[in-house]
Amino acid sequence: MKKRQGQKGFTLIELMIVVAVIGVLSAIAIPKYQEFAKKGAVASGIATLSALKTNVEDHMATNGSFPANITDIGAIDSSIGVVAFDGTVSNGIKITFNDGAVSGSTVTISRQDTGKWDCQYSVSDLNIPGCQGQ
Repeated sequence: MKKRQGQKGFTLIELMIVVAVIGVLSAIAIPKYQEFAKKGAVASGIATLSALKTNVEDHMATNGSFPANITDIGAIDSSIGVVAFDGTVSNGIKITFNDGAVSGSTVTISRQDTGKWDCQYSVSDLNIPGCQGQ
């Protein structure tokens, strides 16, 4: 007497269901991941520029004016982008991202006459607390 062997492997329907579930999950996960990548890059840019605030304030206390040259405050290009003065904003410093999800976008901090610092970014579809989107 031969013993009946059990089924081995998956049926085509089972495989199609698995592929459909993976497709639905990736349709939700990929946009969320891209949003987190953008937020992380912008937050890194804000942190890089915020570190320069102390140098600007020190320069202003010592010389009585906003620095004329970006090297006066010890700014160097970051691994995420190029740091420069923003010619469109009075007393502004910006970082232009050169890689990743926000390549070509900018984050700008600017010092008001009152001593308050403002923050703006040019990345769309983000909500960063303490910083305004353009």
